[in-house]
Amino acid sequence: MNTDAQNDAPPAPNAVEAAPPSSADSGEGRRPLTEEARLERIIILVNPLSGGVGGQAAEEAAAILAEYPLEAEVVVLEGARIPDQIGEALEARPDVLFILAGDGTARSVAARAGEDGPLIAPLPGGTMNMLPKALYGTGDWKKALRLALEEGAPLPVAGGEVEGEAFYCAAILGSPALWAPAREAIREGKLKMAWTYGRRALKKAFSGRVRYALDGGGREKAEALVLISPLISKAMQKNDGLEAAAMNTGDAAQAFRLAAHALFDDWRHDPNVTTRSARRIVVEARSRVPAVIDGEPMLLGREAAVRFLPRAFMALAPKPAAGEASL
Repeated sequence: MNTDAQNDAPPAPNAVEAAPPSSADSGEGRRPLTEEARLERIIILVNPLSGGVGGQAAEEAAAILAEYPLEAEVVVLEGARIPDQIGEALEARPDVLFILAGDGTARSVAARAGEDGPLIAPLPGGTMNMLPKALYGTGDWKKALRLALEEGAPLPVAGGEVEGEAFYCAAILGSPALWAPAREAIREGKLKMAWTYGRRALKKAFSGRVRYALDGGGREKAEALVLISPLISKAMQKNDGLEAAAMNTGDAAQAFRLAAHALFDDWRHDPNVTTRSARRIVVEARSRVPAVIDGEPMLLGREAAVRFLPRAFMALAPKPAAGEASL
């Protein structure tokens, strides 16, 4: 990856650079930047093939960045090269690394950056956009970009890690994770598809429960265990652990009620939900555990260990974080 700070070579073919400010006009006719963080040089990674981005996003991002007194490089992500491009961007050590891509790419960048990497700003470019909405309170990537540039401050973000997969909002472990496609279809207004997904989930919902232990305690059973980070938890007042919510349902009617609570109101009010704080969690089941990690469905092994990350990475976000995705 080429940056003016590294050398004077022309940018790579997949890079779209916003014009750097000159010393004469860097302060005139430009939108003001936040005073809470240094924003002299930034990189933004764009995946135009991601569902919430669009084919013109790189050019649109470059146009927005040109309005600010900073040096910016827009890099278009390219399929198999994405891991290498992420590594190159991190090695360039920009003041801020923006990501306009899917949920998985944003998680990958944040995980690879860690607490010692550059400030990370994940813009809403995916399907569920849990992390961007928690930080910026909007699903509009252009609005989130301007908000970060003009009002952002360094923000330590806590999270968790399960089987090498980091999460910064929430992880659902167990059969209710199978409801995730139905929930997303309802959000998009595709009710027939939601019904189809819901029927599939219901058929699988009582095939097995998970056993879990919190912080070395005794084994307990639940239909699912939901682990929620302090970033979005309405119940956690301190950054000292994950909120562990055990969900238990006994029949189809209770499953539908629990799903309705998850969709439309505060699910903690459901009598089948109990919550506690935990830093180390072990989950096991008779078969592979279905999971949704920050909005992404996946299958874990028959036994999985989760650990709390009190300072997973540093974000650039308004303070306090906007929190639209709070649970």
